Amino acid sequence: MTSTRPTGAESPLDALPDRWRSLREAGPVTYDEAQGQWRVVDHRGVSAVLADPGAYSSDLTPITPTQQDFETFRRGNFVGMDPPEHRTFRTLVSQAFTPRVVQGLEPRIEAVCARLLDGVADRDRFDLVDTLAHPLPIIVIAELLGIPADDHRLFQEWAAVLFGGDQLGDSLDTADLEKALEAIAPTVREMNGYVLDHIRHRRAHPGDDLTGRLLTAEVDGTRLADEEIVGFVALLLVAGHITTTALLGNAVVTFDRNPGTLATLRGNPGRLPGAVEEVLRLLPPFPELGRRTTRPVVLGGHEIPADTLLMAHLGAANRDPSRFDDPDVFDVARGPNPHLTFGHGIHFCFGAPLARLEARIALHMLMERFPALAVPSYDDVTYQNPAVIVGVRHLPIVVTRP
Repeated sequence: MTSTRPTGAESPLDALPDRWRSLREAGPVTYDEAQGQWRVVDHRGVSAVLADPGAYSSDLTPITPTQQDFETFRRGNFVGMDPPEHRTFRTLVSQAFTPRVVQGLEPRIEAVCARLLDGVADRDRFDLVDTLAHPLPIIVIAELLGIPADDHRLFQEWAAVLFGGDQLGDSLDTADLEKALEAIAPTVREMNGYVLDHIRHRRAHPGDDLTGRLLTAEVDGTRLADEEIVGFVALLLVAGHITTTALLGNAVVTFDRNPGTLATLRGNPGRLPGAVEEVLRLLPPFPELGRRTTRPVVLGGHEIPADTLLMAHLGAANRDPSRFDDPDVFDVARGPNPHLTFGHGIHFCFGAPLARLEARIALHMLMERFPALAVPSYDDVTYQNPAVIVGVRHLPIVVTRP
């Protein structure tokens, strides 16, 4: 099933295809004078950059603002590491966060979804983000880590501050980043302290949760330090929260603005995984990934100096007509679908299997519970800062029940 006809009022998400098309039309590799950075936008170029950590480093600390409270976060954030450190750290956490662990979460994800939707059982209108998309992944992560249920609200509060993007403008320049770091530093400090206390408690009282397994993971005699586990927990909060929250909201918006999609998926539930991948392709929650050149490189015919910030634009690459037929068309049957939303190469998103599982379960349960589901007015929808996250902040929906 394909559709190109949106319904309802204009949405800021509707402007993204034209914006990203204009980036591609300017050339596969361009220099942004205003932001002082290079940008690569074609699928082939973005794939090449993400696959070559030797030339394009994920460690941006030499060229970006720093803040002391983020140093603990950085220690365990292997997304910002290069080999061989990245390989060692990812191997260690992979011992604890295995595919089997993720798959084993399915019954619990179903139970959490059911409980959250039971909370609006008497309502025909509710905010999908507040009700389901925001709390679901955070509760799952907190339970996975062995965090007491009474403290789950803390994770939700921290996530709202860390990833709201309220301190950032549209340009994402150095001044904006420095301002944002200072504004959210107290929240980072509070979260680091809480998680470190939890890790120390679990070290003294071993348990069979992810925290306990991270404490015992070992590679060639190397184990994770407590501060490194704190950083990984913060990373898991990003990978397990933002992507799922944005994906669920983006999926409901996309289904609503493409008539017949929900009917198609109800009639053929086997199409749901493909629909999830298509939403990920069209609306990547994080539209750009930053890389630092480690040496002078030639990319797209341009000479780029060492220690230069290069932004790999996933949103534009995911709609590259040289890689995707009818790239702006939403097609639940698209295949293959080699989108780059979860990255490429050694930094392929660690949280991707969990985000996909949560999205499939949550969307399936929504369709099971509600024969009809719609966004009544896009005037009431609020959006995330698109410079940070492509997604909705609040999404009021109306539903009918059997």
